[in-house]
Amino acid sequence: MLLENMFMALHAIKANKMRSFLTMLGIIIGIGSVIAIVSIGDTMRSMVADLYANVGMTRAIIYIWPSDGGDMRDSDYFNLEQMERIKEVFHDDIEYMDTNAYYSSEALFGRKKVKFQFQGIDYNYPDVQKINILYGRNLNEADIKGRKKNVVLEVQGALELFGTENAVGKTLRTTVYGETDDYNVVGVYKKEMTPFEAMMMSMMPGQTKEGFIPYTILSWPNDYLYQLNFYAKEGTDMNELSGRMVPYLARLKDRQPADVTFYSALDEMKGNDSMMSSLSAAVGGIAAISLLVGGIGIMNIMLVSVTERTREIGIRKALGAKTRDVMIQFLTESAILSALGGILGVVIGAGLVVGGGAMFGISVVVKPQVVVVAVGFSALVGLFFGLYPASKAAKKDPIDALRYE
Repeated sequence: MLLENMFMALHAIKANKMRSFLTMLGIIIGIGSVIAIVSIGDTMRSMVADLYANVGMTRAIIYIWPSDGGDMRDSDYFNLEQMERIKEVFHDDIEYMDTNAYYSSEALFGRKKVKFQFQGIDYNYPDVQKINILYGRNLNEADIKGRKKNVVLEVQGALELFGTENAVGKTLRTTVYGETDDYNVVGVYKKEMTPFEAMMMSMMPGQTKEGFIPYTILSWPNDYLYQLNFYAKEGTDMNELSGRMVPYLARLKDRQPADVTFYSALDEMKGNDSMMSSLSAAVGGIAAISLLVGGIGIMNIMLVSVTERTREIGIRKALGAKTRDVMIQFLTESAILSALGGILGVVIGAGLVVGGGAMFGISVVVKPQVVVVAVGFSALVGLFFGLYPASKAAKKDPIDALRYE
């Protein structure tokens, strides 16, 4: 019986192709919009998760910030001795620690001038962040402890400044904290980027280049450190570590625990993920309003269909069809009409997302469960808005229906 009703519904849709397509248009636009918006949201969440994974999920920053809004004291700043003490106390938890220091400056070679952002790192930074060395070497322990004027450049920066990728052995001149010195290039590396980073970089030609120098240079001359940047060991519970580290730093700095800020990449990612999920749901909900318009269109066209097929209904009921049979027939037709619109909407919405991803070289996320829910929901919209026309058809008196011209 169900297959027969489906066949009849498809035959009725095929008999009025243009009318059926225009009726489905609201559903197509609604489902297509929802699929596109949800998929874009899921893709962005995936890209942000990859970005944080690249940065390091166990990364955290700690610093003192008076919770009462008072002034910072000189003792609130860290120094290198305290940093080493913290590393020693939490050596079972901390894989790497530095001062999170950066400095932007112009590098000169001959008449060539390029803007660089130099990051201060320790010698074991490659233990927590992959540095793909193309030429030369990374910074070593002697560079760090001796505050040597050595630098490791990103390959694009080396190429732009020196005109060659292999700049090892060459010297650039730059100014750090007011002191102008010559820095020796000891290595050239290639930065591994996520698709999101690569896309953003391609949209910003002429951006500041990057390089690594000893963090001890960026802590000179007073060695006052505003904050400490560290990577915990894999598998570390960041909340549990925070619960131990914050009271310790509060005692070390003669502060209240509320004055110690412990901010991890995991916390930031969760906040961003929650925000993007809410935004995606809100925009998707607004787009879903068009489904209401599509449902009203289906109700309208089904009422017209019931009127046009009044004699058919009368003949069916005269031949023994029950009220339930007629109602199921028209409900099946409205559900199939809406489901077909949903399928077309899924194809168009997913196609736009996949096409856009291919254009920007991004791996998109289109979840199968979202597709199934979208098509199923569109069918439910058809059932809901087809209920009144189907009920009206089923209640028709067969004698009156047969008399209808």
